[in-house]
Amino acid sequence: MRISLVRGLLPAALLAAAAIPAVLVSSAANAAVSILGGNSSGRDCYLAAEFKRETRASLDVCSRALELDSLTRRDRAATLVNRGIVYMQSRDLENAVADYKAAIAMNPGLAEAHINLGIALLHRGGQDQAAIDMLTRALDMKPERPEVALYTRAMAYEMIGNAKAAYEDYSAAAALAPDWKEPAEQLKRFSVERRRTARG
Repeated sequence: MRISLVRGLLPAALLAAAAIPAVLVSSAANAAVSILGGNSSGRDCYLAAEFKRETRASLDVCSRALELDSLTRRDRAATLVNRGIVYMQSRDLENAVADYKAAIAMNPGLAEAHINLGIALLHRGGQDQAAIDMLTRALDMKPERPEVALYTRAMAYEMIGNAKAAYEDYSAAAALAPDWKEPAEQLKRFSVERRRTARG
């Protein structure tokens, strides 16, 4: 089987056109967090990430949540992921990467941290293979939304010129999330040619 791109954007243009907030994965661990004293900063940070609030106030809410001694290690890691998302929505990739790395150091099994770090590395540029490795690691952890990791890894594969792997990941993302239009749209840019083999 031969897979090639038949039309469309160059991978760099594809990446530039991809809206960072559209594929970020917030960490729902904070959705159920209960903080002593009625403080809801952790939940507010989760909501800011989930509903794409990219304001300075959202960053302040997340930072305040991280200052709380009552956060469990798991919830602190999730809050770092969520603050990283708010940073990315503000196009502050360096702080986002720092938060994702801190979350991974705190909770190495947090798939959302690995997915978002992969997304950030890809958008930062020049780290396509590192993004692929991070997204592959996230997929090995069986994330709640594997289609996001697959879609982003497909973009990274395009960046390094691996059309076959990109096609396979876009296909898998489209199959997992049939209502999400982006993977199906990207698949339209590919041509699949099945080769006949001689029987002998």
